[in-house]
Amino acid sequence: MAAELENAGWRRWLLTDTPASPFQAQAGRAYQGWRQLAANPLAMLGLAIVVTLLLVAAFAPWLATNSPTAQSLTDRLQPPSATHWLGTDELGRDIYSRIVHGSRLTLYVVGLVVIIVGPVGLAVGTIAGYLGGWVDTVLMRITDIFLAFPRLILALAFVAALGPGIENAIIAIAFTAWPPYARMARAETLTIRQADYIAAARIQGAGPLRIIGRHVVPMCLSSVIVRLTLDMAGIILTAAGLGFLGLGAQPPLPEWGAMISTGRHYLLDQWWVATMPGLAIFIVSLGFNLLGDGLRDVLDPRADR
Repeated sequence: MAAELENAGWRRWLLTDTPASPFQAQAGRAYQGWRQLAANPLAMLGLAIVVTLLLVAAFAPWLATNSPTAQSLTDRLQPPSATHWLGTDELGRDIYSRIVHGSRLTLYVVGLVVIIVGPVGLAVGTIAGYLGGWVDTVLMRITDIFLAFPRLILALAFVAALGPGIENAIIAIAFTAWPPYARMARAETLTIRQADYIAAARIQGAGPLRIIGRHVVPMCLSSVIVRLTLDMAGIILTAAGLGFLGLGAQPPLPEWGAMISTGRHYLLDQWWVATMPGLAIFIVSLGFNLLGDGLRDVLDPRADR
């Protein structure tokens, strides 16, 4: 009973219409967003998949049943069994263990691309939208040049110039992924740069960079977060495509795209070699898409509450 009363007190504190501090207001908005997200079964399924991916990557050494790189030619192309849960590949390596360790590479790629793409796209878009004039023209024309090429084709060109490797693949994906964020941030900035609170900050003597950093960027963050979550599936697929072509992570790293590439030669008779990493890519991409859809419903300022 005491616990129920305490929980009810916390809910009243979080849901009050008259918060006593900015922290209480922010906590209340976060709690309401969580309630809305939790009411969406598909979003919660996506969140469960993403959390599972994080846990698998964190505890990969303990979850894997074998070494991801150890070869055993006597066990090559074995079907799924109690010894090898998802079978073995052409070199006798355990596919389950390689998928588990490959989740770390997937998160490594996604994390670094997000760290690069989000700030770059947000900075370019907000600066172009707020300053306008020739700055807007130059930055948006550069953005249009990048948008004129399909992402995978442009990433292939960058990797071909830089050389194969996981780090070069990350750089290539980041260089090709930031333009949509810049255009979105610019559109958001154009709608708020004439707002009263922006004018008030300008009258108080705030410079353009301070206004952009303190007032414009926070208003664009929710849209960028949603777009990043939705784009993570595309980032994973692009990284897998580069790995499939031999331009991403190099052997013997257990990268899912490279695993599909080697397994395609055995697809008719030993279907599990390519199917299992393909299912991993499908499930993780689906999880990010479902979570992104749920976050869009929660964070979209134009959505009906």
